[in-house]
Amino acid sequence: MLDLFARNRVATLLVILVVAYAAIGAAAPGYLSGATASTVLASSLVLMLISLGTMVVIVTRNIDVSSGSVLGLSAAVLGLSLNAGVGLPLAVALCMLTGVAAGAFNGLMVAYLGIPSIVATLGTLGLYRGIMLVMTGGRWIEDLPQDLKALAGNLGLGFSVLTVVVVAIIGGLWLFLRRTRFGRFFYAVGDNRAAAHHLGVPVRRVQFSAFVATGACAALASIVYSAQIGFIPNQAGNGVELKAIAVNVLGGVSLLGGTGSVAGVVAAVIFITSIDSALVFLKIPAYWNDFIAGALLLSVLLLDGRIRQVIDHRIRARRYAVHDRTPVVEGRDQTSKALEAGL
Repeated sequence: MLDLFARNRVATLLVILVVAYAAIGAAAPGYLSGATASTVLASSLVLMLISLGTMVVIVTRNIDVSSGSVLGLSAAVLGLSLNAGVGLPLAVALCMLTGVAAGAFNGLMVAYLGIPSIVATLGTLGLYRGIMLVMTGGRWIEDLPQDLKALAGNLGLGFSVLTVVVVAIIGGLWLFLRRTRFGRFFYAVGDNRAAAHHLGVPVRRVQFSAFVATGACAALASIVYSAQIGFIPNQAGNGVELKAIAVNVLGGVSLLGGTGSVAGVVAAVIFITSIDSALVFLKIPAYWNDFIAGALLLSVLLLDGRIRQVIDHRIRARRYAVHDRTPVVEGRDQTSKALEAGL
């Protein structure tokens, strides 16, 4: 059983989530309901998209801390376009184009100009946020049209149009990374960039594509964000990039690149969102939320690390035991036989 948890971060998160739900359900029976599941699912969409985009970059052994600002900038383009009388399809297209362009600029600096990703995206974090504030004059964008808000409307079973889109993206990203040749290049680049280059992997194009994908996910997250709350504050997306990085670590994505799964990120997002919703349901004061969520995150990571240490110790013990039981034929190994044959 411990072997399963050591190999599979998703299994660890699911078990902890079930235990947490059981404990919360015992304290507040009304929490375990379809309405709660629907709320958790809807509340997770923005973080889900940002975290999946961040995962693609981290897998290539890079980092993107500007995704929250890309969300804010894309949302500003969407809101200003709609308030200027632009139709929803064109406004959505302009929003997506903004996110892709922002991601492409990040990718250009990292993949082709050789700027370290943390430096490049720290710069664009402030740049994109500043452009958003200049565009909006520091004001909130309100009075968004009803057809945008309708995208977040319930179609039944807690699903909206946006939920269906996000689920489709999750499935598509999983298939792309695990079932396509170019998708596997992302892991190869993150695992060993030099070796991947020598094997003919287009390293720069892979890195550039990762940042473009992150920008596209942030733009789509801005559409979800705007549709769900019905307005766009001047701090939209602020800080979400750090939460997305924490989600990736919790979901088993290595910051050293080459390791990570879509399933792990999805499970981690559901876990974090469930804890946040439970704190609200239990009417715990808001100033405790960050403390409790952070403590739970550290507890899960420490527990997971301890389990892995125990498994590694058992594996080494079994290996040494097998080595000690290996018989020595006539007191000679193959090396000594070869030496004697040459004498």
